[in-house]
Amino acid sequence: MLDTVPFRTFDQPWPAPQDVRITGVRAIVTAPEGIPLVVVRVDTDEDGLHGYGCATYTQRWHAVVAFVEEHLAPLVVGRYPGDIGDLLRLVRYSGYWREGPVGNNALSGLDMALWDIAGKRAGLPVHELLGGKVRAAADTYIHAGGRDIRETLDQAEEFAERGWRHVRLQVGQPGIGTYGAAPVDGPARVGAPYPRGWDPRAYLATTPALFEEARVRFGDRLELLHDVHSRLTPKEAVVLARALEPYRLFFLEDVIAPEHWDRLPEVRSQSPVPIAVGELATSLTDAARLITGGGVDFIRAHISAIGGLTPAKKLATLAEFSGVRTAWHAPGDTSPIGAAANVAVDVTTSAFGIQEGHVYSEAAREVFPGTLEIVDGWLTPNEAPGWGIEVDERAAARFPAGLSGHDEWAAGVRGLDGGLHAP
Repeated sequence: MLDTVPFRTFDQPWPAPQDVRITGVRAIVTAPEGIPLVVVRVDTDEDGLHGYGCATYTQRWHAVVAFVEEHLAPLVVGRYPGDIGDLLRLVRYSGYWREGPVGNNALSGLDMALWDIAGKRAGLPVHELLGGKVRAAADTYIHAGGRDIRETLDQAEEFAERGWRHVRLQVGQPGIGTYGAAPVDGPARVGAPYPRGWDPRAYLATTPALFEEARVRFGDRLELLHDVHSRLTPKEAVVLARALEPYRLFFLEDVIAPEHWDRLPEVRSQSPVPIAVGELATSLTDAARLITGGGVDFIRAHISAIGGLTPAKKLATLAEFSGVRTAWHAPGDTSPIGAAANVAVDVTTSAFGIQEGHVYSEAAREVFPGTLEIVDGWLTPNEAPGWGIEVDERAAARFPAGLSGHDEWAAGVRGLDGGLHAP
């Protein structure tokens, strides 16, 4: 007699080793620091067993929430949570057109949440599931950015006194489009069609002066970094890299826009300082090609944008075999869950280079009990099962998210002629 029970092709495809099933998937959105954060919660039918994953795409968070709750959840409810690899492939392939930050952040939320569940089921922190530590903690860098050189270096001094050994330096420039520091008051050039525009020639002239003074002040006691934020042409990137050679940067970040990443091997071959690129990679494939194409010294992916912990671990292995080091993207638009995933990879790969650091506010710690703390510049993972981080949803609700302010800022990143620059 034929089985009359309806069969869904995305039901459990093989016998599960244990009788545990996913019962719900939903997004939690909160902004304790004014930056929209998206966290995915995956529930199971085992009492108290749930997991959290970072799905933060700050600029388009509404789209990620819709993807998670309307498209992803129906695919995985009823499945065994231990089949992480199959569930990720199912969600990735089911939409047919794949990749991009919306889908991959949604996928990342699922991926990290399933790893959290796996750790809780095993009674182990996630880093032990990845093979265990090869280092005790991850060294971090922190951001110093002032309206002038003195203000920037004073901030860097404060960070050095608090234990950091690596500091990224940015200084204010005339024009609305300044990145990493407050803009200098007044127009960039009076009489220009867009007088508040960003001037790349002024930037190329003033940035070396910042690092010259930094080396005079700090000598070699600090490693120095700088973020171009994807704004230069390939030739301009080479000019800047050569001008910075005397100041021995730890790395120079995101020198050209992703539309021109095919030119990175050329830039890197002519650059006397290490090149770090990857935060705008929106797939594991794109990030992997940065490594295999010979364009980077540091791979700097935002791991939720490439799909989560699982692809990040693969990328770290590729970096290890290619002589490239990791430097995961992790500013304030990475949730504490995402920061925990970063450091889980950091302490389990020999390809580790440096970890971007962010000091979370008391409000963020209230929303995310168990948030990791940077101590003397070092970031150490929790030893509790899973991520060791929970989400207080009552606290989260006190910090509702609005639209990201990035759109308004990006609209002002224009040249002196009024033309838009990559933000």
